[in-house]
Amino acid sequence: MTFGRFLPMVTAGAVLVLSHGAIAQDDWIVKSSPHSVPATVEKLKTAIEGAGAVVAAVVDHAAAAQKVGMELSPTTVVIFGNPKLGTPLMIENPKAGIDLPLKVLVWQDGASTMIGYLRPDALAKRHEIDASHKSIEMMTGALAKMTDAATAQ
Repeated sequence: MTFGRFLPMVTAGAVLVLSHGAIAQDDWIVKSSPHSVPATVEKLKTAIEGAGAVVAAVVDHAAAAQKVGMELSPTTVVIFGNPKLGTPLMIENPKAGIDLPLKVLVWQDGASTMIGYLRPDALAKRHEIDASHKSIEMMTGALAKMTDAATAQ
């Protein structure tokens, strides 16, 4: 699928999220990486696959911007999941599917590389799922471990 065909879906998803309520800054976990954006993305993909999850897509926003004659600092979203964790949440509330599979953003902020993601308990709150749900707890631990691995020396 080309980015041009993907853009309407991204826009629709953003409209849905914004119409449901903005994501608060404290709903994010953000870490600094000592690596470049591409190296951090590769380390993250390795950690995801090592944890038994599947990388569904990697969206290079800077490359897409370049195709339309615009410049954007390195910015990449890694989309991944594990149906054993996500499916129970969608059984609980099918609307949780808009936030699944999970996404991690890796971006260049000046001279620094940053990696961040929406906290799973914020996802649970948005979809009226108990934050102590086993899948939410497992996602919280997995995201912490995977992003720690991506930012490790």
